[in-house]
Amino acid sequence: MKIATFNINGVKARIETLLKWLEDSAPDVAVLQEIKSIDENFPRELIEDLGYVVETHGQKSFNGVAILSKLPLEDVSRGLPGDDSDEQARWIEATVMGDTPVRICGLYLPNGNPAPGPKYEYKLAWMERLDHRAKTLLDAETPCLLTGDFNIIPQDEDAKRPEAWVNDALGLPASRAAFRRLLNQGYTEAFRARVQGAGHYSFWDYQAGAWDRNDGIRIDHFLLGPECADLLNDCWIESEMRGRSKPSDHVPVWVDLAA
Repeated sequence: MKIATFNINGVKARIETLLKWLEDSAPDVAVLQEIKSIDENFPRELIEDLGYVVETHGQKSFNGVAILSKLPLEDVSRGLPGDDSDEQARWIEATVMGDTPVRICGLYLPNGNPAPGPKYEYKLAWMERLDHRAKTLLDAETPCLLTGDFNIIPQDEDAKRPEAWVNDALGLPASRAAFRRLLNQGYTEAFRARVQGAGHYSFWDYQAGAWDRNDGIRIDHFLLGPECADLLNDCWIESEMRGRSKPSDHVPVWVDLAA
């Protein structure tokens, strides 16, 4: 089972980019973030025509997540538990019914800037709720994974210029500590389980020629529960997508599971 996470940065603005990618790269499952569309306006039929089941959790103009799957999906749920008043569309989960069923949780974690401030407080509170949900998933002792745009730079080696992110919500100590707490529960960071060292990024800003200078950061991740980590064949970043026509500022990150 090949699964990709991709912050598309507006599905309607980049529908041709998305459709060509789905045709060329053919993930079994694609987990999207920042679809920036309500559910009713999501270009569902164009994607279904490529053989995908489509589940969305949308929001007008902002946020929004989706799961596209060539395999059946069961037990779909939307919204991160723990705060019924939270109206931001940042979480979707479903069980993908492959040879081994896998619970896939797609997330778009809050950016948190400017920090300090209310947006950063919301980010940390959201991560605390994520921590609780992540533990519940582990307690089920079935294959599960968390994936998406975490808006977290885990270590200095995950940025071309780490000094530029010292006071940014993506690189603050409290953000990194919250990310480590997820790992310490027993999750495996799939990319770092397969690839070591600096120079690997999943996001390049549109400004100041960041892509041309490879001035990137790695903020799109796969965290695998123990039963899912046992199935890991490989994990990689499809960085060449950033150089294509009408790109997102993110690129897809992939895992290959024996599932």
